[in-house]
Amino acid sequence: MTKPLALVTGGAHRLGKAFAITLARMGYDLLLHYNSAEEQAHQTKIEIESLGVKVHLIQADLTQPDQIQSLFTTLDSLISLTTYQLPLLVNSAAIMPIGNPRDLELKDWDSALDLNLRAPFLLAQQAAKRMTAGGLIVNISDIAAQKAWSRYPSYTVSKAALESLTKLLARSFAPDVRVNAIAPGLVLQSDVVTPEEWDKLVNRLPLKRAATLDEITCTLQFLINNEYITGQTIVVDGGYSLI
Repeated sequence: MTKPLALVTGGAHRLGKAFAITLARMGYDLLLHYNSAEEQAHQTKIEIESLGVKVHLIQADLTQPDQIQSLFTTLDSLISLTTYQLPLLVNSAAIMPIGNPRDLELKDWDSALDLNLRAPFLLAQQAAKRMTAGGLIVNISDIAAQKAWSRYPSYTVSKAALESLTKLLARSFAPDVRVNAIAPGLVLQSDVVTPEEWDKLVNRLPLKRAATLDEITCTLQFLINNEYITGQTIVVDGGYSLI
């Protein structure tokens, strides 16, 4: 009997961790990716395994294509030694450089596009090859894809492009593999946003509050359970897109 294994990138903390916990509660074992957050990854592994599933940690810098290939080589070895199959990939790893478009450094442009856009593309390519009928890839976008956040130009461009990529891959991978995206609004305060700025942003929302983690992660459950949705970006933003 095969066992479902979900690959979650950026799964050590923040939203990636929340998605991983949700999948564990649904009965998935996890291949949990992290880059530099090693201590947090090990703590997350302990926390998730207390739910009765198995977590396999894997470190990789997803801005390096050869390390993405190594990740899948490790996955193949794991599958060959177990009864796992890979029905699900969640592309959650991302970076959010700050800088005005007038003086944004090239390295900050490249880092965002490499991690937020190229890596999900390469990961999806490899994952789809290993998925059977019914596979699902979920890209984690952002309400920024609909905005013109001048403080985060490379981030907003990468997320807008990720939503376009989602549609392209959904058409290309159908009918065996579905590809969708989730675009959260305000959920977890970023390190580059002050508490005062955060409160101001939240108070502008029609619903006047940030989302809970459960309100974001239940969208992943919805996309898993509804097998007639592909090529879509589900916006969960408390009305942010209305302002």
